[in-house]
Amino acid sequence: MATTALATALPAFPARAKAVDTYNGGDVPMPAPRDGLDPRPTPEEPGRLLLDQGWRFHLGDVPMPEIKGHQATYENAKAGAAHGAAAMTFDDSDWREVTLPHDWAIEGAVDPQANVSQGYRRRGIGWYRRTIRLDPALQGKFLEIDFGGIATNATIWINGTIVDRNWSGFNGVHVDLTPYARFGDELNTIAIRVDAEPMEGWWYEGAGIYRHVWLAVRAPVYIVTDGVHCDPRRAADGSWSVPVEVTLGNISTENRTVMVQVTLASTDNVGIVVQSVHAEVRPLVTATARLDLPVTDPQLWSPESPTLYPLEVRVLDGDKLIDTRHFNIGFRTFTFDSRTGFHLNGQPLKIKGTCNHQDHAGVGTAIPDSLWDWRVRRLKALGSNAIRMSHNAPPTELLDACDRHGLLVMNENRQFNPSPDYMAQLEWLVRRDRNRPSVFLWSVFNEEPMQGSPQGYEMVRRMAATVKALDDSRPVTAAMNDGMFTPSNVSQAVDVVGFNYQIPQYDKYHAAFPDKPLTSSEDTSAFSTRGEWVTDKTRNIMTSYDDEGAPWGATHAAAWKAIAERPFVAGGFVWTGFDYHGEPTPFEWPSTSSFFGIMDICGFPKLAFHQHRAQWIDDTPVLALQPHWNWPGKEGTPIRVVVLTNAERVTLLLNGKKVGEAAVDRLKQPEFQVPYAPGKLEAIGYRGGREVARAVIETVGAAVKLRLTPDRRVMAGDGEDAQPITVDAVDSRGRHVPLVNLPAGFTIEGGEIIGLGNGNPNDHDPEKGSARKLFNGLAQVIVRAAAGRGKLVLRATAPGLEPTTLTIDRVVATPRAQVADTRPEMLLSFWARVPFTATRPDPNAKVGTDDRYATARGRSGRLEGPSDAGRWNGYQMNFTPPASVRRRGGVLTFTELAGSAEIWLDGKKIGEKRDPASARLDVTLPAGQGERSLVVLVQAEPGKASGFGKMVVVREKVDQ
Repeated sequence: MATTALATALPAFPARAKAVDTYNGGDVPMPAPRDGLDPRPTPEEPGRLLLDQGWRFHLGDVPMPEIKGHQATYENAKAGAAHGAAAMTFDDSDWREVTLPHDWAIEGAVDPQANVSQGYRRRGIGWYRRTIRLDPALQGKFLEIDFGGIATNATIWINGTIVDRNWSGFNGVHVDLTPYARFGDELNTIAIRVDAEPMEGWWYEGAGIYRHVWLAVRAPVYIVTDGVHCDPRRAADGSWSVPVEVTLGNISTENRTVMVQVTLASTDNVGIVVQSVHAEVRPLVTATARLDLPVTDPQLWSPESPTLYPLEVRVLDGDKLIDTRHFNIGFRTFTFDSRTGFHLNGQPLKIKGTCNHQDHAGVGTAIPDSLWDWRVRRLKALGSNAIRMSHNAPPTELLDACDRHGLLVMNENRQFNPSPDYMAQLEWLVRRDRNRPSVFLWSVFNEEPMQGSPQGYEMVRRMAATVKALDDSRPVTAAMNDGMFTPSNVSQAVDVVGFNYQIPQYDKYHAAFPDKPLTSSEDTSAFSTRGEWVTDKTRNIMTSYDDEGAPWGATHAAAWKAIAERPFVAGGFVWTGFDYHGEPTPFEWPSTSSFFGIMDICGFPKLAFHQHRAQWIDDTPVLALQPHWNWPGKEGTPIRVVVLTNAERVTLLLNGKKVGEAAVDRLKQPEFQVPYAPGKLEAIGYRGGREVARAVIETVGAAVKLRLTPDRRVMAGDGEDAQPITVDAVDSRGRHVPLVNLPAGFTIEGGEIIGLGNGNPNDHDPEKGSARKLFNGLAQVIVRAAAGRGKLVLRATAPGLEPTTLTIDRVVATPRAQVADTRPEMLLSFWARVPFTATRPDPNAKVGTDDRYATARGRSGRLEGPSDAGRWNGYQMNFTPPASVRRRGGVLTFTELAGSAEIWLDGKKIGEKRDPASARLDVTLPAGQGERSLVVLVQAEPGKASGFGKMVVVREKVDQ
């Protein structure tokens, strides 16, 4: 969509084919269902495996046991010796299984005693555990686990060793698994303690591992994570090039020389530029390969035409491909001019942005990839050309959608702190996102108290320098709400000054600093409740009319007018595009989510949605009528009617009779007082004397049936694809009934319901489950399709209404590669051991003492002997089996037992191995509660070692 600031010099609308566009209030107020599947973005690193499935989760802390005794204290100080829920041997078999992304806070009930800004949802502490089995063929590879985001503070253990402590819920965490990895039968244990009590924001932040987790498997010489910089540049003479830097790592023990090859393809994926260079990489030291690809006359990326070029980086060892990365890059130029605002590709473009948090109805912060794409499409439908992810690093899935659909991104850092831990988070953000064509601004903070001080200036100066060292092509900004006129303030350390809610300061600042580019980084903050038309603060309801600007902000009309009329203001970012959980300003309990959105928390439109479309879209007719036309008992009473349009003139008809006419001021939409009479209210829009659009709202009948409207008529049968389904009620003529507030219930086959919502900030019903009330005519069900070909069938019922069924085709789709799931196992590693003897030991005798110096130790994976003292050897261990084994019994597996053997449990022999040759032995472990005493007597072959050549493990019983 073409978008300009004002209605001056508007382009002509395309000639209509057979009829003008019509807005019909009887239609469901959402886009019509689409056919086909959206293309899945090409993964940046094709070899990465998803590590989303098979996690076990415990809500609440698991206190670490107190360490007592000399032996325990000694062992506690050693690598791999974690205790409690971090221990490799910890029993998590009774923990709940979850699939990531996962937000545990949205699963809980709202609590009036909890934090208001977090949406009255308890966060607390949780634990996650996962085991993975690594094929022996992976030995010598570089292995890394990549966490997209964990809210909030996380401690991560691998095989009992702490490998990372992270202090933010908004940055990614990369863990080098390589030095800790175990291969073959022995499992690798990942344990994560997540402390979500610390708050980084004043909005709903969620809790848990709420973004994807990946396992990267790379060759010994490899491209490091976020190690490619390939952002196109335009020279002063107008020529284009793509400078490419590739950072390589090497975990081998020798210097290695490899070839780095870069291919830039055209939009139809035909290779147009190929270059290569050799690089020598020393062991455990990174090296950088640099290339520069000339490009002739590329198509440019813009919100109207988001042209992407595939770029592939390949690393070859001789003729063998050993690593690769894929990027979609875009060619564009942009400047911020202190007098004329923002220019993209040499043309002025008013920034029409929204600020948004990263949650959605029903799913909280654990948003499926396809729902991120849906949200971006909703913003594009609004006429928006930019988004500010407030106030944190966005997920990569959102950025993929912004690159693909054409939405500029102000990319914002969370923590205003130049100390090493937090500077590393800023560096991570820039490295990860600097190749994105959509990213056009780096924001280092939002509304910081030190913004008008010398200290704030020095902090921003350092953070800006860090950004510039990694990316010198994009300007740095900071969102200020005060302090911009003090002698030393952060505006002096940024390229573009960002103002939050500073309409009175626009002209004053521009006059004082005429050479400083300026944008609104946050504006408006107007309150509204979808479908409500009278403010009632006793019931925590705000009208949908554009009347209720916050004391620090403005109405939608006033905020945009102040921006649109000033060419030197580059644009703005409305607070907010979507409602969000938490921060229910201007109210507190019982409101649990915000009132600021242009759309509600489900993405259903409010009046402001149509208002911004009328102000932001120029090349397509826009015309809508608000509110509805159902006012029983108010016959003859004037109803305030707003016409939202980009036409030049409108005529209003009631039941065919003209009741109003007006020229259109797009900065203040036409309003009429129309005495209510049941029937049809119709608006006709004109431009250049020609009818270009119509809008109709009608008095509808009583609701008789539910209706289910999907975003897509087809879903991918990959076990991941998700989409929102709109629920509304219709009358006997199939028209939307906007006043229905009935409870609805849902059942599903061929998929699962992962979330529900209705846009009501005061509704306390669960957002998980199978029931949700309609709120002012609408509700939303988010479904995820099962794997495989078939049908997803969603059924909806409501009291007194005819039920309805929606059937969606599930088509065959290859699931993304996942790390194989594993069942809980208990590794029996360290044993007390009877020294070799010529006589068979007594299986019921105590083995050793508590003194580690006086007791022989044995361990799985290590053979003992042979010994001149004799051929008999004994092992003893006390252990408590996993809960599932205690209840149902299990299997005791000796992966490789050398020697003949007797297996004794609690004084009873439960197994025997007569052949002394090394072999696997499986012994049935009977059910039983409490601690068990296990004794293994081993008799070696003459002159040979004996014992546990590989691991000993307790496993769950497998059902046949």
